[in-house]
Amino acid sequence: MQEITMYHYLFLGLLLFLIGLFGSITSKHIIKVLICIEFILTGVNINFVTFATFCDNVQLDGFIMALFYVAIGAVELAVALYIFYLMYIQKESENIDKYGDL
Repeated sequence: MQEITMYHYLFLGLLLFLIGLFGSITSKHIIKVLICIEFILTGVNINFVTFATFCDNVQLDGFIMALFYVAIGAVELAVALYIFYLMYIQKESENIDKYGDL
């Protein structure tokens, strides 16, 4: 049985980051873009925790940064959903192309 190494976790973080990046670039729906941005933040958090676990066993900097980014992500999601809600009321569409005049 193969042991899970640091590179497996880094690959998982990179994969989530790239899926989020590709989805946020190609998607035309506002909610999909928000979900893809959360994928990007999750990939970054996995890499922070991986480096904190495998490279530095004494300090908790990676874990603290991951918790900080989870809190930032929650606030960002709440603010973005409220802004998109107000934009939806104004334009009555979820398509990003309709908001080009903002």
